[in-house]
Amino acid sequence: MELEREAIERILGEWPVARLATLAPDGRPELVPIVFARSGGALWSPIDGKPKRGGELARVRNVRRDSRVSLLLDHYDADWSKLWWLRIQGEAEVVTGDSAEARAAAEALRAKYPQYARGVTPLFAGPPTLIRVRVAKAFGWRPS
Repeated sequence: MELEREAIERILGEWPVARLATLAPDGRPELVPIVFARSGGALWSPIDGKPKRGGELARVRNVRRDSRVSLLLDHYDADWSKLWWLRIQGEAEVVTGDSAEARAAAEALRAKYPQYARGVTPLFAGPPTLIRVRVAKAFGWRPS
């Protein structure tokens, strides 16, 4: 059964993690788990201060080259009547700097994730850098 609009809105506001799919230079999909928050009509994911290998992340390079992305949010349960998934198709952009919309997105991320609010994990790994996803289509499934 199709996921209702109200459920989609609730999930996007509350669910803690998504999988971001970008396109590699050779066209292969590349998936990575991300945190995200809604702000200003878009979904935002930071390039945060968790340890990374160094250099520009593949997801950032991929978005700079091809803005088409998908996000997958899902819930698995041994009770299959509780399963659901939500897929977002959209256009992404790498946003850097200290704009009003980046500050609003940072506040939304701090409000959603206590690890950022308490400073356990720095919200940014250097200059503020976020991936903004403008949602083109949102659809999902749940058992009837």
